[in-house]
Amino acid sequence: MSADKQGGALKPVTPARVADELRKLSSQRKDGTLDADEYEHRFARMIGELRDRRIDGSRAEILATLTPLMNEGTVSAADWQRLTRQLGLA
Repeated sequence: MSADKQGGALKPVTPARVADELRKLSSQRKDGTLDADEYEHRFARMIGELRDRRIDGSRAEILATLTPLMNEGTVSAADWQRLTRQLGLA
């Protein structure tokens, strides 16, 4: 995620962009491109960046976009809980 600036503040990330990043990370983990440690590092870094930038939209809009990722198995239940808890969505 790039550090787009808007009036000196970091521009919020769209829920769709977060979903795309999660799909990409999960795909790389499943196909062996990322080992468990690298996946963990990138997942944690993504959460940190999202805390700094925030996700654009209401809690309901964000969860409506991200919940299908857990339901379809793209993101594990443990990673889903971690993501929503650390971003204050749970």
